[in-house]
Amino acid sequence: MQRDPAHLTAVAARLDALHDDLLRATGHAGAAVADAHPDNRGSAQNLAQYVELRQHDIRPLQESLAELGLSSLGRTEPHVLATLEAVRVALARLAGLPDPVVVDPPVDFVTGPELLAQNADDLLGTARNRRRTRIMVTLPTEAATDPGLADRVVAAGAEVVRINCAHDGPEAWSAMIRNVRRAERAHGRRVAVTMDLAGPKLRTGPIQPGPQVLKVRPVRDALGRTVEPARLRLTAEIPDAAAAASATATEPAAEEPAADGPARLPVVAVADQAWLRGLAEGDAVRLRDARGRRRRLRVVGVAGPDRIVEVDRTVYFTPGIRLRSGGETTRVGALPATEQRLLLHPGDVLTLVPSLEPVPVDAGRIGCTLPQVFRDAAHGHRIMFDDGKVSGRIEHVSPGAVRVRITEADGGAVKLGAAKGINLPDTDLRLPALTDADLSYLPFVVEHADAVSLSFVRGADDVLLLQRHLTDLGGNELGLILKIETVAGFERLPDILFAAMRWPRVGVMIARGDLAVEAGYRRLAELQEEMLWLCEAAHVPVIWATQVLDTLARTGRPSRAEVTDAAMSGRAECVMLNKGPWVGAAVEALDDILGRMDDHQRKKQSLLRRLTSWEA
Repeated sequence: MQRDPAHLTAVAARLDALHDDLLRATGHAGAAVADAHPDNRGSAQNLAQYVELRQHDIRPLQESLAELGLSSLGRTEPHVLATLEAVRVALARLAGLPDPVVVDPPVDFVTGPELLAQNADDLLGTARNRRRTRIMVTLPTEAATDPGLADRVVAAGAEVVRINCAHDGPEAWSAMIRNVRRAERAHGRRVAVTMDLAGPKLRTGPIQPGPQVLKVRPVRDALGRTVEPARLRLTAEIPDAAAAASATATEPAAEEPAADGPARLPVVAVADQAWLRGLAEGDAVRLRDARGRRRRLRVVGVAGPDRIVEVDRTVYFTPGIRLRSGGETTRVGALPATEQRLLLHPGDVLTLVPSLEPVPVDAGRIGCTLPQVFRDAAHGHRIMFDDGKVSGRIEHVSPGAVRVRITEADGGAVKLGAAKGINLPDTDLRLPALTDADLSYLPFVVEHADAVSLSFVRGADDVLLLQRHLTDLGGNELGLILKIETVAGFERLPDILFAAMRWPRVGVMIARGDLAVEAGYRRLAELQEEMLWLCEAAHVPVIWATQVLDTLARTGRPSRAEVTDAAMSGRAECVMLNKGPWVGAAVEALDDILGRMDDHQRKKQSLLRRLTSWEA
């Protein structure tokens, strides 16, 4: 094919101009490169060059290079300058031009991918079997008391476990880690332990509780006929510790019901244990419920001093309701108060206040856990509640109140409860990256964990602050994972990565839950792609997180969409699964999906292995 020499010369000139811009960017990043850990300096230069490259729209140049049969620069991430130099030389020879003056790149075609692979191994451990992507599993509270849970997770294929410091405490965390170490010895392979610092999570304040009421109802068919009666566990209400000691001296301990077992209905006073003991299978307990309806409970089982009863009609119990069996009576004891929630519609006004006193459900206001909101928020800023189920715009800000006009509510109406997340994507909240609780947990993390995760990273200063505290505690070898879950963190990711690279072992978690709320679900796919590319240029391993195979982990059966999502997650160095009753099955499924996809896809590169699907 005849090629136009003038066109070849013009393409070469565009490449040379791009080359000069990359070299200038390397010089501008000199301080950040010098501050990087010695093992990361080449990666820091490559990151600076990639950031500069992506400041240009090179699509016309890519088309010209592809037409000439040359690399279109679409896979430059791990070795930016090396790719550009190779294309410049190839094009010069194709055009009959003198070889250009080339510069030794900070990383080449071999060392770039090797650095990323080694950094992932150092931070997260080696992936097992035939896959490159590791699997991380969040441990539930039960992992502290059930050694078999950790064993099942490790046996299924997880290489990393995650402990969330927002829950439980050092005693439970120690037990979890002991169980993980026992499991790794049993299965003959190392499992990395990461611990998440909760950070300054912004949440709604408390709401005054509702009445003490317990509603039970049977399962009915489409015609309203009872197909399964409701069950309750009658148990004695113990008013004080002395009475409790007296009771346990004469009665065997009641068996704990399963988490999905019948609801407890306490009856008042220790003396009523005699009333309970007098109930036998087949006996009837009669009452009038909170609505004055006559109801009859039937005793169907004995559990220590407790009695299991069934009822085939709906019952509302409140404290003080009389229960009669034979000639004896007792009363219903104290019940948990019902959770109250604010009902919100588009057009409603909701006022945030700094006080965390419980508010009435009809007050039109709710507390806010972080006072910085009243300093940093501004008129017109967007605000979301409860993972984006409710959205609004801020209409007015004062030191004591933020007035919000509700603009969207899922289904036209949403009940907003206490302790629900608040997102402010337009607001630059000046928050400390580490809370007092985080700082109190750091000594434990340094002593017991392999890596620590920093939540809600918004800028480089957050990273430097944690690094200083870890250094003071002698935790210089601890891995550092940065969770990007805000728009501010995404927009400042280059600076965050430069700061992170001062540390020897670093990674990034794409926390897609809060990030999707802040950026909008339509932008999430774009954001996670850009983060994967940028981190690959820095040779920083990525953890793909939030709701991966979530339906499978919770219900035992995946959705089609999440299987596709799991397949796409293999472009990261690690994938995180959340807890759930079927998390072991989720690990096994993800292990299989990632292993299969490894033969087809590596980062942005399609791998053309021999296909056997259509052989005769």
